[in-house]
Amino acid sequence: MRVAVIVNPVAGVRGTLERARRRAERAHEVLTSASVEPEILITERGGHARELALGAVERGARIVVAWGGDGTVNEVAAALAFGPAALGVIPAGSGNGLARMFRLPSDPDRALAQMLHAKDRRIDLGELNGRLFVNVAGVGFDAHVAERFATLERSRRGFLRYAAIVARELGRYQAGAYAVTLDGRAQHPRRAFLVSFANGRQWGNGAVIAPAAATDDGVLDAVIVDARSLARTIGALPRLFAGSVDRLRGVQIVQVKTAEVSAQADHLICHVDGEPMEAGAVARVRIHPGSLRVRM
Repeated sequence: MRVAVIVNPVAGVRGTLERARRRAERAHEVLTSASVEPEILITERGGHARELALGAVERGARIVVAWGGDGTVNEVAAALAFGPAALGVIPAGSGNGLARMFRLPSDPDRALAQMLHAKDRRIDLGELNGRLFVNVAGVGFDAHVAERFATLERSRRGFLRYAAIVARELGRYQAGAYAVTLDGRAQHPRRAFLVSFANGRQWGNGAVIAPAAATDDGVLDAVIVDARSLARTIGALPRLFAGSVDRLRGVQIVQVKTAEVSAQADHLICHVDGEPMEAGAVARVRIHPGSLRVRM
């Protein structure tokens, strides 16, 4: 069996090329000792993981492992979507939303050993304006924070830095006015703190935005959080980490297969798996059931 491991050298707080070299050597050692033919690849820029994954599949890889954060997982998953190769994950980022949901080990030896002996399963993927996502995409505050976080140097990232941005931007953020259509049904126009579309349950670091979401149910959980005061927003944060945000007043969760979000602005700032993107005037979302094989 041929296994490709794609290492992001800048994933995590202290990511360096030297750390990537050590990770590559460790992956090669573990896989060869298991009589597996390994191919170890290291990313050099944004979008490179997707290119490397496509090339690995063309060369016969049966499993392509994303060793990095949610952005790396997203790129590799996009390359493997609708195809025969399976995704493996070694979490090494700031949020690790998918890995936390599936309780994947962060220890690379354990992660590699488990995926070699696991069976493939199929999960859904979401799509926002042509960009596939594994975990969560959205418009509003989470996208706003993702945009701010993306401007930081990789060496300055991590959960504490992310939390600091959230704390700072809570007092500055102005909720937008959105028109939302869910499965062809127009919702009442409203000012919303955020509009998220969850394939998985959490953003990462235990922040559960869609408590009932499942990656293999053929639907996305559309989460609309109405605009609220700063005090109410701060008061709701414990619910987010307790997995009970769905019990809050002003939170609507609807399972959908398609959706549209538009605003008065000429363009929407969105995010897909924590990576910011501009979506034009309308964000169009849909689900692709069972479109990705995973080893986990």
